Amino acid sequence: MTQNPFDALGGAGGFDMNALLAQAQQMQQQLEQAQADLAEATVEGSVSGGDVTVTVTGTGELSGVTVKPGRFDGTDADDLMDLGDLVVAAYRDAKSRADALAAEKLGPLAGGLGGGLPGAEGLGGLPGGDAPRGPTGF
Repeated sequence: MTQNPFDALGGAGGFDMNALLAQAQQMQQQLEQAQADLAEATVEGSVSGGDVTVTVTGTGELSGVTVKPGRFDGTDADDLMDLGDLVVAAYRDAKSRADALAAEKLGPLAGGLGGGLPGAEGLGGLPGGDAPRGPTGF
């Protein structure tokens, strides 16, 4: 076979592979920029009227914990257990906010991908974010 099978797709009104590749490259650059923005963004979550505040990056990485002075007695085991529970709850609050931020920034970019993004669980607005994973993890 000497004829290129893609020749039939070219011409006026046909398939333009260069335009498709340019669009894919532009989407890749936008996705990389959105991911970099998320890595630099910070989000806070707090509980118990601000007794415990946790800061995470837009990607969900823990970057700080603040405890209001005088709220917890470091010598009381029950108090420390409560403090641990509050840190976990504040982290969950912050992580939920980070996930919402990620969905906001990445959602429009993922919309054109059809099948969604693997590993996008918890990113509410991303297509495929709640899809069950197969044996390969996708």
